[in-house]
Amino acid sequence: MPLLEKLKVGTVITFLPESDSSWLSTPGIAQVHLPYRTNHVDDAEVLKVLRAIQTAEAMGPVLMHCKHGSDRTGLMAAMYRVVVQGWSKEDAMNEMTQGGFGDSTHFKDGVRYMMQADVDKLRTALADGDCSTSPFASCSMKSWFKSAHVE
Repeated sequence: MPLLEKLKVGTVITFLPESDSSWLSTPGIAQVHLPYRTNHVDDAEVLKVLRAIQTAEAMGPVLMHCKHGSDRTGLMAAMYRVVVQGWSKEDAMNEMTQGGFGDSTHFKDGVRYMMQADVDKLRTALADGDCSTSPFASCSMKSWFKSAHVE
């Protein structure tokens, strides 16, 4: 906690199934809970995280974490670097691998996702407020049902 306060962290984003409320109770530090599984990441989850980071940045520095700070955190940090900051996939991958990320078997799934991700589609979806790059994603299809019942 003293380090978070020293760094003036305004938001803590966790990718774990459980929230941070058991250890993080400092007023002024927002908590964002976005659990996901590294072995099944998709564009909708990445967009949700990127939006959360962008929103949180208005309140100061953002800390992201998971259990070991490797697979989930490494992937989302890399995707932020590529989609938002314009880094190449190769540079972001080098930062991930040289930065100590990726100590579990699911790391390869995240790397595979990142290398196959369509960065231009992710940027467009992020800018347009879309929940996914695919109109057939479950989050996109929910709006179909809502608009079908409006007359």
